[in-house]
Amino acid sequence: MANTLVQFRAEETMRIKAADICERLGMDLPTYFRMCMSKLIQENGIPFNMKLNKEPENRGLNAMKEASRIAAENGISEMTLDEINEEISAVRR
Repeated sequence: MANTLVQFRAEETMRIKAADICERLGMDLPTYFRMCMSKLIQENGIPFNMKLNKEPENRGLNAMKEASRIAAENGISEMTLDEINEEISAVRR
């Protein structure tokens, strides 16, 4: 398959920021554009979203949020400490 050169104009600051994001994602800007064109054709639209996390992942906080979600789903999110300790004691018996 023959290759062709695709060019367009963009503000230099925009190009620098975009290249920096691509580099942090482990690719260069031309690779990103080839990915976009390939997926655009495959999906007949824009099907993907790639973003860098603004904050580093906090695994401990994420675990606590997941525990809270599970507790709410099971109707036990409002238990007092005494009720929790009673449950633990009952299971240990």
